[in-house]
Amino acid sequence: QVQLVESGGGLVQAGGSLRVSCAASGGTSRLNAMGWFRQAPGKEREFVAVINWSGNSKYYGGSAAGRFTISKEDAKNTVHLQMNNLNPEDTAVYYCAASQLMHPGRLQSNYDYWGQGAQVTVSS
Repeated sequence: QVQLVESGGGLVQAGGSLRVSCAASGGTSRLNAMGWFRQAPGKEREFVAVINWSGNSKYYGGSAAGRFTISKEDAKNTVHLQMNNLNPEDTAVYYCAASQLMHPGRLQSNYDYWGQGAQVTVSS
């Protein structure tokens, strides 16, 4: 069974940077993509970014474009989300997700496995 464990969340001031990471273990050979979603208080979960397993294809949601970078560390089966120029609207629980599809895109239903989430709080 695939397990996803997020790390790296925390508190940062507006304009600052933070990196969240997600380590995948157990049956990772079936995975073809890993992505990030986030859910702010009182809002629906939204797509942030996804990367394919080889790391050469990336796709970003509107909230991430130009500020966030998704990358993959093959040796550790770990995906990172580097977040720059953060603002209070980025405050949310960030969830890692993994898919057996090559290009799962932004649909949550296309992802088969989910992490527990990492809290990111941006203060003004």
